[in-house]
Amino acid sequence: MDSNKARALIRGGKKFPNIMGTVMFNQTSVGVLVTCEVSGLPIKDDRCGSGFFAFHLHEGTSCTGNEADEFVDAKMHFNPSDCPHPYHAGDFPQLLSNGGFAYLQFITERINVEEIIGRTVIIHYGSDDFVSQPSGNAGEKIACGVIEKL
Repeated sequence: MDSNKARALIRGGKKFPNIMGTVMFNQTSVGVLVTCEVSGLPIKDDRCGSGFFAFHLHEGTSCTGNEADEFVDAKMHFNPSDCPHPYHAGDFPQLLSNGGFAYLQFITERINVEEIIGRTVIIHYGSDDFVSQPSGNAGEKIACGVIEKL
C-alpha cells in the first residue's frame, strides 16, 4: 500500500445504474492530483441543456441512504476549515459530459490524501452554480464512491 495514493470506484444509484468510473488521488509536492474518468452519465434531453455535472468530495464515509436520498450518508461537502461554498476543501471542478463520458484532471492544495481516506465522492445531476449555500444548488446525488487507500 502507498499512503500517497487513493481511489474511489464510482457507481450510479438506482435511477442511474449505468454510471461507473474511477477517481484517483495522488499526493504530489504541490498538492493532490485528482483524476476522474466516468461513463454512463445521463444525457439530458434539452439540446442546449447543460452537460455539466457537479462533482464533490463529501465528509461522509458511506454510499448508503434512504428512499428520498440513496446517498444521504455521504453527508455534506468535506469542509474542515468551515469555509463558505465554493471554498470548501471538497468543492471540485465540474464534470463535462461528452455523450455520457467525462474525464477531468486537476491539482488541489485544499486536501491531502491521508485525510480523505474513507470519505466519499459524489456526482450530482445538476451543475454547481458556485454561489448558493451550502452546496451550489447541484441537485440530486446520482453516483457515489468511497475513497480507499492504495
